[in-house]
Amino acid sequence: MSDLIAKAASCQQSSQQCSAIRLLLEAVEQDLGGFSVRRFLPSNKLAHIGPFIFFDHLGPAIFPPGKGIDVRPHPHIGLATVTYVFSGEILHRDSLGHVQAIRPDEINWMTAGKGISHSERTPPQLRQQEHVLEALQLWVALPEEEQECEPFFTHYDESALPVVAAKGRKIRVMVGEAYGVKSAVKVHSQTLYIEVDLAAGETLNVPDHVAERAVYVISGRLLMQQTVISVHSMAVLTDAKNIELKALDNTRLVIIGGKPLGKRTVWWNLVSSRKDLIEQAKQDWRNRSFPQVPDEDEYIPVPNKSIDAQEEQ
Repeated sequence: MSDLIAKAASCQQSSQQCSAIRLLLEAVEQDLGGFSVRRFLPSNKLAHIGPFIFFDHLGPAIFPPGKGIDVRPHPHIGLATVTYVFSGEILHRDSLGHVQAIRPDEINWMTAGKGISHSERTPPQLRQQEHVLEALQLWVALPEEEQECEPFFTHYDESALPVVAAKGRKIRVMVGEAYGVKSAVKVHSQTLYIEVDLAAGETLNVPDHVAERAVYVISGRLLMQQTVISVHSMAVLTDAKNIELKALDNTRLVIIGGKPLGKRTVWWNLVSSRKDLIEQAKQDWRNRSFPQVPDEDEYIPVPNKSIDAQEEQ
């Protein structure tokens, strides 16, 4: 990783060599109780990439029989969560009464608006056997005029996420429009989220029609101009056009981006352009007047201090 940091620093000195890369982000490991995730957003270097204000990569984690994830009910405001599973399964329950399993090649989109709570767990049948879980969870900020909208939840199956495939290349457009196809996922602002599998030696140009973009390597390695982007690294791009990615190994990656939505405070699971809305949500969660997940009694207290607390400047 030190080599990547050195190359990132050299980008500031040689625009010809690395004009495509603005910043290389390293993950911060977060313990979520029994499993850990790699967190890239928010970071002390960058608050957002387009509308994306949170980026977690879970796994691949191997769970023995009887074990799994149990993310207890917790509140959200002012954002939409976007959950995508590569392997395994997650059972979503929310305060609107939805109970929905999410499996590979599907997306759960939950718009919190003025307030929603949910839990995320390993389904009972999967918990009976050894299994592998790997997933991404991203948050997108809501436009200011929609921060206090009514919450809603939508599950999109594989048919809603179009695929463009050719020899050595498979592109799934999960959110937004690119490579001649458009996802059925409804968004609140300009948003792009793409999964790509590239065979070693294959190339791909990054879409350049969105305002901000980043590339995250899930497995394998990429070459971008003269810079190697290693596994579990995120390259935040400049506004350069026709940026080409070349797979040095069989590589899986995601591309995210879109239009930034301005200043936001991220505190615990709460997001808003207004601190008073965050304070009200904290109080509502403490006194149990915040919407609750039916048939779930576990409770996560509001932390005294949020490790994710950050205000974009």
